[in-house]
Amino acid sequence: MEPVVRLASSAVDPLISRLLAPAPQGPPTSAPRTAAAARPASVPEGPAQLMARLVSFRGEDPAIGWQELFDVARELVRLGLEATEQRLPDGEEEGVAAVLARTLWVIGELDTTDAQAVRLGPQDYARRLRSAVPGADRELSSAAAWFHDSLLVTVCLHFLHLLILRFPGLAEGQPERSHRIGQLVDLNDVEALRGRPRPAAQDAEFEARYLRHVAEQHNRLTIYGIDLPNPNAPDNWSLDATYLSLAAEFSPGIGQDGAAEASLPGDATTPHDAGPAAPGEPVMTADRALAGHERVLLRGVAGSGKTTLIQWLAVATARSALPEELRNLHGRIPFVLPVRRFAREGLPAPDDFLSAVRHPLAGEAPEGWVVRVLAAERAVLLVDGIDEAPEAQRDAVRDQLRRLLRIYSGTLCLVTSRPPAVDADWLAEEGFTELNLAPMNRDQVAAFVTAWHHAARTDEGKDHSRLDEYKEILLRSIPLFRELRVLATNPLMCGLICALNRDRSGMLPQGRRELYEAAMEMLLQRRDPERRVLYADTVDLQRAPRERLLRKLAYRMLVEERAVLDHDSALGEITRSVAAIPAVASQGDPQKIFDHLLLRTGLLREQADGSVEFVHRTVQDYLAAKEAVEQGDFDLLLEHAHEADWEEVIRMAVAHARPGECAILFNGLLAPGRTGMKRNRRRLLAAACLEHVTELDPETHERVRRETRHMVRPGTVAAARGLGWVGPIVLEMLPDPTTVSDDEAHRLAVTVTRINDDAAVDYLARLRHRRSLTLRAELARGWRNFETERYATEIIQHLDPEGLYFPVSDRVELAALRQLGGRDRVQIVGHFTPGELVDGLAVERLTHLWLAYDLGAGMRMEWLSAFPALTTLRVNPRLPRVSGVPEGVRIIA
Repeated sequence: MEPVVRLASSAVDPLISRLLAPAPQGPPTSAPRTAAAARPASVPEGPAQLMARLVSFRGEDPAIGWQELFDVARELVRLGLEATEQRLPDGEEEGVAAVLARTLWVIGELDTTDAQAVRLGPQDYARRLRSAVPGADRELSSAAAWFHDSLLVTVCLHFLHLLILRFPGLAEGQPERSHRIGQLVDLNDVEALRGRPRPAAQDAEFEARYLRHVAEQHNRLTIYGIDLPNPNAPDNWSLDATYLSLAAEFSPGIGQDGAAEASLPGDATTPHDAGPAAPGEPVMTADRALAGHERVLLRGVAGSGKTTLIQWLAVATARSALPEELRNLHGRIPFVLPVRRFAREGLPAPDDFLSAVRHPLAGEAPEGWVVRVLAAERAVLLVDGIDEAPEAQRDAVRDQLRRLLRIYSGTLCLVTSRPPAVDADWLAEEGFTELNLAPMNRDQVAAFVTAWHHAARTDEGKDHSRLDEYKEILLRSIPLFRELRVLATNPLMCGLICALNRDRSGMLPQGRRELYEAAMEMLLQRRDPERRVLYADTVDLQRAPRERLLRKLAYRMLVEERAVLDHDSALGEITRSVAAIPAVASQGDPQKIFDHLLLRTGLLREQADGSVEFVHRTVQDYLAAKEAVEQGDFDLLLEHAHEADWEEVIRMAVAHARPGECAILFNGLLAPGRTGMKRNRRRLLAAACLEHVTELDPETHERVRRETRHMVRPGTVAAARGLGWVGPIVLEMLPDPTTVSDDEAHRLAVTVTRINDDAAVDYLARLRHRRSLTLRAELARGWRNFETERYATEIIQHLDPEGLYFPVSDRVELAALRQLGGRDRVQIVGHFTPGELVDGLAVERLTHLWLAYDLGAGMRMEWLSAFPALTTLRVNPRLPRVSGVPEGVRIIA
């Protein structure tokens, strides 16, 4: 029998936790489900302990006495009556509290152990406590006695659950009983919250203010370097004016119905109509990610636009300015939860959502408002950057999120992460669909470059007459030069390229490190003089000391695995560094120097509570890597080299390192001692880092190639896909493609199509005449990663078209395919208007069209009547239902 008095854990745990003695000291553990119920420490499983030793009102120096226990009991009675909307006869409320206090007091008198209490469960444990105080309730009316007994069961439930949280060994010894107790707590929470009356007027007034603030707070977007080098330029821009919708694709290896990679069903008599599924193909714009999906895990590389998407969803939801596809968000309340704000403490309890992210209105929210929003199934959680939590904490954050979503099952949720930070299917058990932000295609790069220069016209720079010239230089250069083409695939790098192109009057540096070096010079040396900001403060520092101080902050964050430093920690780091840098020591006290870095460098951002962070994690990684090399702290780098979120730091460290230091890093990456995936990841990272090396002794270079050569014959498609991130060095180690089977040739193609290098096209050309449909499909989909005209000439036009759908993702590919005479079967994997497709496809030739991207406009298909030979329309099941398909065209879904 479940307890009848339902009390939410957020309300009772702070009270009941006072009954438990302070936990023994031990290693810190992850934060639990609520801040109030924090598990102070964990202890290993060991002998059972008497409950009398675990309560706070027993022992030589008890933390609380009878009066404090009675006060807790009285508050529990009040909460229980409020929850059940019961009224007791006059005077009996105090009587029930006294009986409850006496019953709880007996916990310290019985010889029951903690393991026995958990085994009994809440009802039987409550029964044992009652039997130890016979007749304690004889003065109560029958209604009051019944209420006491029901309340006692609920109190015992929460008491045992807190006990299990504090001592994980109890759960390990009795997993089924502990799981059941957790389930009952969850049920109690849901039922208690749903039954709670809602103070409508107070909530409604606050919600209106909160939504206005969300729309204002998140409707500003920083476009890298757009304010440089012009005076009085703004530091950020309206999201409305600059937002670029990117493509999202379902995680590779997951079919459209959630199964493994497979063909979609088609007509059994025409097996080639369906063709091979294209795992990881774009199907929609990323801002539609929650369309039809209540829970989404969205992966994207650094700077790919994850946070911008979070901002757009928050603003659009707050304004109720959502597209029709996202009608499930109408009326929802968005909660933006940047993980870096609470990375070390764990996911905050609902009542702490606003305070954990330092929201300005946190102190004004009606008590319990967030909980009521969640319980009413009106919330959308936007959890940004799970990779910002230290690796050891991520599973704890997942468990906390899992529990939250099980309690508030109607909550919509979007979680973002860098791709390698969490495993595949990390949140699959909770019904999360995994999507990846696709790299920007040529149309999107061109749109971004155009929007960037359009926004630049609103600043007060002196070069507006040359902005069109700068824009045209980039629009011509990015498709032609590999380095630019490789880098300009996400908004962060594309914006940085735009800023540097403008700053250098069209003369761009080459390579990732060179781009960041130029950016540091622009921001730290030339920013203020060229903006004519000469007397903003009395601190006068050149680039070197500015950068050195910033490196110290970044390195501190790296060592402590933080993305945010509180004000005192940041100021303390500056204080320690100032005395050692003569150029800084004479400029003023540490607080003055700290303020200068915040206001004048453009690389730091201060929050309302004084905490500080870098404007982007990539900048932090770059500066931290440089400082780690400067200090010679290679042991730290090598200790974490197998961790996905240290990848960028290791790469940049190799780029900064001198030849001898490079050898130390490479030999450390290849050193024995690691096994399994850790060993493989370190070796692949060593191979990937070769492209960043300026100088390396031939012996070490040969060792890297020798010890990684055997790793370039992947046995699975997933392994082949992962190998592609290593980069061009892999091409030198791959086998002769003419000597392998079709299956291995397909895996090799999966790898090489992900290596954006001209030499990759030469390798792929040696596979173009194979008959395998799976291989041909991989070669066809690969052309979005290369210069279109060359790939079309050397690969696409040579592929046997039988049964093969040719994908087009942008207008350049559409034009190139038409230049080749068109194809019978075409797959649409980018955003086009119907008019563009009618003009771009071979009207008389097209027989099979595969829509793998949401074209919008309600997916009405009357325009297909322009294709007289069209017989088959294939539509990805995740897309909206099509309508208006001409008669005689078969639909495969």
